[in-house]
Amino acid sequence: MQKIRSILAAGVLTAAMMVGSMADACTNFLFTKGATKDGSTMITYAADSHTLYGELYYRKAADYPAGTMFMLVDWDSGRQLFEIPQVAHTYSVVGNMNEHQLAIGETTYGGREECWKSEVKGIDYGSLIYVTLQRAKNAREAIWWMTNMVADYGYCSEGESFSIADPNEVWILELIGKRGEPVNADVAKKLKYKYTDGAVWVARRIPDGYVSGHANQARITTFPQEGKKFSKAKGKGLHKVISSTHIDYIYEPEVECVYASDVITYARACGWFNGADADFSFADTYAPLTFSGLRGCDARVYAMFNRVASGMQRYEKYAMGDATAERLPLWIKPDHKIDVREAMRLMRDHYEGTAMDMSKDLGGGPFNCPYRWRPMGFELDGHSYIHERATSTQQTGFSFVAQCRGWLPAKVGGILWFGVDDTYSTVYCPMYCGITEIPLCFQVGNGDMLTYSETAAFWLFNRVTNFLYSRYSDMIVDVQKVQDRLEDGYIHDVLKFDERAKLSEGEALTRQLNDFSGRAAERMMKEWNALDKYLLVKYMDGNIKKEKDGQFERTATGQAAFPMQPNYREEWLRMIVRDHGDVVREK
Repeated sequence: MQKIRSILAAGVLTAAMMVGSMADACTNFLFTKGATKDGSTMITYAADSHTLYGELYYRKAADYPAGTMFMLVDWDSGRQLFEIPQVAHTYSVVGNMNEHQLAIGETTYGGREECWKSEVKGIDYGSLIYVTLQRAKNAREAIWWMTNMVADYGYCSEGESFSIADPNEVWILELIGKRGEPVNADVAKKLKYKYTDGAVWVARRIPDGYVSGHANQARITTFPQEGKKFSKAKGKGLHKVISSTHIDYIYEPEVECVYASDVITYARACGWFNGADADFSFADTYAPLTFSGLRGCDARVYAMFNRVASGMQRYEKYAMGDATAERLPLWIKPDHKIDVREAMRLMRDHYEGTAMDMSKDLGGGPFNCPYRWRPMGFELDGHSYIHERATSTQQTGFSFVAQCRGWLPAKVGGILWFGVDDTYSTVYCPMYCGITEIPLCFQVGNGDMLTYSETAAFWLFNRVTNFLYSRYSDMIVDVQKVQDRLEDGYIHDVLKFDERAKLSEGEALTRQLNDFSGRAAERMMKEWNALDKYLLVKYMDGNIKKEKDGQFERTATGQAAFPMQPNYREEWLRMIVRDHGDVVREK
């Protein structure tokens, strides 16, 4: 049959061609039903890259005739990979959530260079996400699709951690490619190991009532390994097991862990592991800990754990780079139930309340700015130093809190709370997973990293943040007032809208969803534009204009009142004196 080429090569993954490298560094937090106030599941994602433009991708649901092929496009480079068969029907996808409330996020951990450095044919991690969202209805289906696709087509990216959520379950999948035959042929022969291209991986369900996270460091260490197998005879002799090497068993509710059948034997054949199977650790084998993996990566997960549960300080030495200290667990039980508003706030972190607090040292400048410009490391007088890498960082393209609410119709229950630029000063705007129209401010093609657009949220938010960094401790207070007003208002409006929307269906429902999310984005743009102008007027030239009753103060003759001129913080003044005191001291 002659191949029918779908428009997907131009539409489904085209956005990927414009974003640059997504693998610079990202942060994911995972929240199960039992850990949230309303019984929703949530995953968060900050897509951090110095070349990533913040926009909201959309892929329309579609039907395709048999024989349709489409081109995979590498998400990082925009390079065309190869064609694969299209399925008969694909689901609608808004950002990283589809119409069935399936959401997927990621962080790149790299891992052993032997597993990814040489170039091979295979599917990339970005395509794994977006192709899967178009094909899977829930987390277990997603894991089935992702692991089967790397088995069928190979895998060409670095080591990756994926967060996968549906309205009922939250999973973490960690995966890394295989490159060539194992180096230890004798061991491979003894193990009767038959090499195949693809990847090795482990997927674990986060226990209900717990939270987890990953941030560019592999997190799955030891894991349950297969015991008794399921009976092939349906309904007969079904043994309760929680793990399996057979991916088809992912659909059995008793299964809470699945893993590649050669995840251990491949490591043995490569000479990376020689202990007992029960002691095998995926992370230690395929992504051994480094100082940067602790301090720049796991530390972000520690910061979140520290904010939701007591007793986490025991892991601070580990987070600060001590690999001999007690290791951070894969998941913890929070002290309290978490709502979507707190999930947003957890994405706003500069290590406040820890020894790594970025607002405390002199690197924050005279106004405690908790950001450090790159590069992240530097050397001085024969010693190496780092700038902290926190969850909130200046180079975020977009971020989201994906909320899956199973008690509502799917297109109403799924909300991608979406924001662009720095998580600390973004606004999470509610984009229902059932929308078919992306608001203008988030649309792909409305500006790019080298093209300014007055109507693009990414450029507006960057205007505010790049001014904010100049007098941070004062200006952030004004930013947070508007941020809180918008986000609190959205949450209130969503609850009211849900009650109306759940009674609708079909085109009427789609119109309502498009209208609600569109108006939310318009309100955000209007208020942030006003904030942008307000900040410029108030903080121009390093002064702070006085206000009274919501207005800037004027003199009796109508002139601007003389502005406030707060001094630099004392630590900064002392540094000036130490550096230049003999010159600036009054004589």
